[in-house]
Amino acid sequence: MSEALPGTTGVLASITAPGDLKRLTVEQLDMLAAEIRDFLVAKVSRTGGHLGPNLGIVETTLALHRVFDSPRDRVLFDTGHQAYVHKIVTGRQEGFDLLRQRGGLSGYPSRAESEHDLIENSHASTALSYADGLSKAFALRGEERHVVAVVGDGALTGGMCWEALNNIASAKNRLVIVVNDNGRSYAPTIGGLADHLSTLRLNPGYERVLDLVKDALGSTPVVGKPVYEVLHAVKKGIKDAVAPQPMFEDLGIKYLGPVDGHDVAAMESALRRAKGFNAPVIVHAVTRKGYGYRPAEDDEADCLHGPGGAFDVQTGKLLAAPAVKWTGVFADELVKIADERPDVVGITAAMAEPTGIAKLARKYPERAYDVGIAEQHAVTSAAGLAMGGLHPVVAVYATFLNRAFDQVLLDVALHELPVTFVLDRAGITGPDGPSHYGVWDMSVFGVVPGLRIAAPRDAATLRAELREAVAVEDGPTIVRFPTGAVPADLPAVRRLGQVDVLREDERKDVLLVTVGSFGTLGMEVADRLAQEGHGVTVADPRWVRPVPVELAGLAGQHRLVVTLEDGVRAGGVGDAVASMLRDAGVDVPLRDFGVPVGFHPHGTRAEILESLDLTPQVIAREVAATVSILEPAS
Repeated sequence: MSEALPGTTGVLASITAPGDLKRLTVEQLDMLAAEIRDFLVAKVSRTGGHLGPNLGIVETTLALHRVFDSPRDRVLFDTGHQAYVHKIVTGRQEGFDLLRQRGGLSGYPSRAESEHDLIENSHASTALSYADGLSKAFALRGEERHVVAVVGDGALTGGMCWEALNNIASAKNRLVIVVNDNGRSYAPTIGGLADHLSTLRLNPGYERVLDLVKDALGSTPVVGKPVYEVLHAVKKGIKDAVAPQPMFEDLGIKYLGPVDGHDVAAMESALRRAKGFNAPVIVHAVTRKGYGYRPAEDDEADCLHGPGGAFDVQTGKLLAAPAVKWTGVFADELVKIADERPDVVGITAAMAEPTGIAKLARKYPERAYDVGIAEQHAVTSAAGLAMGGLHPVVAVYATFLNRAFDQVLLDVALHELPVTFVLDRAGITGPDGPSHYGVWDMSVFGVVPGLRIAAPRDAATLRAELREAVAVEDGPTIVRFPTGAVPADLPAVRRLGQVDVLREDERKDVLLVTVGSFGTLGMEVADRLAQEGHGVTVADPRWVRPVPVELAGLAGQHRLVVTLEDGVRAGGVGDAVASMLRDAGVDVPLRDFGVPVGFHPHGTRAEILESLDLTPQVIAREVAATVSILEPAS
């Protein structure tokens, strides 16, 4: 055994690399699984993170690393938040004290952390495509290596998975797909039947469903709606009437299962059989999210999927009192709007609770749609709803709408359809890292013709701008807001057209144009500048795309225009304001402050903004330095 790690006890203390698992007895493996669950609960209870999915994948991960030889064999996780146990057994136990904190362990696979991590995937439904290309590369290079893709937590509801499966089936390379099924009601085959898990599970509805699948596939590689519906039901836990083996084998991929994903021996047996087949095999592991931790198992909402902060180990309840959050304000206002307008419907992509659509679904279940992890489908389905006379509100994380740019551009905007996109977690979001930062939306979607983007600064403007967005009937709208607690309402001193003027000094040195939640930042910067004798006007355009023309008039009265935005500078609001001023013939210098283009490391929102120099102190200092070299006001 390897030297024990400090701070751990029992079998877990001896696990510093995957090879250590191969020397354990059955009894030791059972002890290790229990110790890992205790370890996860203890660590995540202090930092927050994805708890439920990892409690459910303990034994499956142990079996994977006993059968395959990482990093020579590549193990990919989809989604990546299922990789905590993988991190534990690949030598990163000590890093969990700083899980998802600045300079600490990432909440997702990270190439910088370990040779055992290859892809930093936290956008779902991608791993099978990576695995397809990787297995082809190994085959072409003559390398006898396996690729294992662990797909779960709804990732199979994404269309990319089915595109990949069609190609994987035709390539016939060494590829094992572990379907971590933690959301369906199939009872796993257990005990003495473990060696017969590949037997077809017949049921009366099988022939009818198989005919639908065959009709949809035909002789083409296109995967049709019936197949998608069947796979979507894997996450929803409603496809008791469908046997999965024929569905996958009709695509040309061998199937083993269902296997009890909490039985290491059963999983090992299935994985060894799959490994020896030397062609694509699906191993269907049935697991329970939150398994082994009572508060998670009893949590009906999501089995403590991802506690947002420290929680009590005994109860699973968050220690900090919940604050009023942006998502909650949106959810409440959407229900009020739906009460008034029967044409308003909600759509989300497997994020009903986190995006607030769940509240609408509880009151109007027939008017709320969860399409699974399928943002592209969500957007074009919304286009169809709008064509049918409804006003869809599509609520997703800002980072995930990037996946559906083409659909927003050509399926919605080209048709001038009234679809409202509500982007939660816009801007720098913090602990989940660069792939979850919603900093691209104002740049990416700013080029879409006819699309209007609102950025509320507080609860009052969120309610107002959501209502304004839903009132638009001649094209798409976006309402974006960050994560976390809503700041205190920041009232305007006057309204100029669409623009809210938040502060207006008699002296006209600097016009600060603040975007969304950066309104508070702008006011703090203004206070610091005023202390140095500079006169400042703070203006919130409210709707940042297109830029309100009223800003041109304000800009012309000042010596310097400064924009503050929680998004990437390249192609952002600062660029849009500069372009508008040029078009209006207003010759005023402009400084733009925002997020530089790059993939910035995880940490708290405040830590990251400080590292990017987006603080009142730094911005005020730089603005004051710029003003000092300008010509005095005439």
